[in-house]
Amino acid sequence: MSENAVIFGYSGHAYVILELLAASGIIATGYFDAEEKQKNPFSLTYYGTGNDEADFAKIAGDNAYIAIGNNQVRARIFDNLERNKISCPVAIHPKATVSPSVKVGEATVVMAGAVINAMANIGKAAICNTSCVIEHECVVGDYAHIGPGAVLAGNVKVGAGTFIGANSVVKQGTTIGAGVTVGAGSVIVSDIPDGVTIFGNPAKVR
Repeated sequence: MSENAVIFGYSGHAYVILELLAASGIIATGYFDAEEKQKNPFSLTYYGTGNDEADFAKIAGDNAYIAIGNNQVRARIFDNLERNKISCPVAIHPKATVSPSVKVGEATVVMAGAVINAMANIGKAAICNTSCVIEHECVVGDYAHIGPGAVLAGNVKVGAGTFIGANSVVKQGTTIGAGVTVGAGSVIVSDIPDGVTIFGNPAKVR
């Protein structure tokens, strides 16, 4: 695959996405961030903050990848790109396993080792991080982040903007609300309302 590509955000999470893109034959040439980074391990060109039309004019015709882990910031950037009609493709690592019956929204990234099984539905600008497992018929909302090694058993629903911490496990059929933070290593065995922080085994609202 050959395309012109830029990224939004340029720190640790971006480094993983840049290597994902490279593994797919996509080489990003530049980045947008709040400021120019002193650390530039991929020798990218700094294009600016990405907040105005002049910035977007620099990347006319390019594909954009949002390389920011924070759900709220990622949502804001995606909404701005969408308004400005900037293309934000799905990015799936070639070593991820994604069923052909899965639906994946625009600007979502699926990292190496992730497994997404039959009939799952992943929203836009979500992160399915390294080696997570999203089982059959799960629904993951827009701007959600499923952390490294997390496991969603079958028919789990995760609301928009929710963060599921690394190595957490969610029982089959469970619904987790929007804007929830699940601490790393948690075990979720019952439904969770919107906007809470929860962790532990079994997980409890804190």
